[in-house]
Amino acid sequence: MAKTKIVVIQLKEIIYTIIFAALGILLILLLISMFTNKDDDITTSNQNLYKAGVWTSAFELYDSAINIEVVTDHNHINSVRLVNIDEAITTMYPLINPSLEAIAVQLYNDVPIEQVTLLKDSQYTQQLLLDAIKLALSKAQVTTDVVE
Repeated sequence: MAKTKIVVIQLKEIIYTIIFAALGILLILLLISMFTNKDDDITTSNQNLYKAGVWTSAFELYDSAINIEVVTDHNHINSVRLVNIDEAITTMYPLINPSLEAIAVQLYNDVPIEQVTLLKDSQYTQQLLLDAIKLALSKAQVTTDVVE
């Protein structure tokens, strides 16, 4: 007759085995994701949107010339501000500074300039500022010359 063997497995051993197996699978998935996404990160980091620097453009508001300064690094807009603005202009056109701040917040959060939303109460002022910012950014655009 065959002897039956009784194997006692404690619950603690089963839990430890499950935890270590889950950690092993997680480690394998982490290593796979690290090495497969490495090529994608290199291509996106090498794509420069702008030349780093300070770029300016000017526009006229009736008889006053207003300068806009845009500071960029390789793929981000760091600063947008009005330069040498006369106090009389800010008094006559009180929506200029709040309008520029509303646009700048969106640009700092990496919203593409084509997708910047304009406020209803100052949309014409913002559109004028946005056109001047686009002009400054057109100077900062990286041109890729294809050599064949």
